[in-house]
Amino acid sequence: MRKARLIKITVWVPRDLLCKAMKTSGLGITATVRMGLELLVRSESYRRHLERHFRDQRGLSHTRKPLRRA
Repeated sequence: MRKARLIKITVWVPRDLLCKAMKTSGLGITATVRMGLELLVRSESYRRHLERHFRDQRGLSHTRKPLRRA
């Protein structure tokens, strides 16, 4: 597995938001921020997947005839 390149960032976040996130994750600052970024990427990917799924489902429901038993 290829090792990811890391970059150092500085972010300003509300103290209470960071404290709540760290308490929820049970991790330190870096790991909590990294987890938040990963969850953001996953949620967007999941949203696009659902959007495609429902779009395809709507398209099929209008064009397909009900199946009959012979």
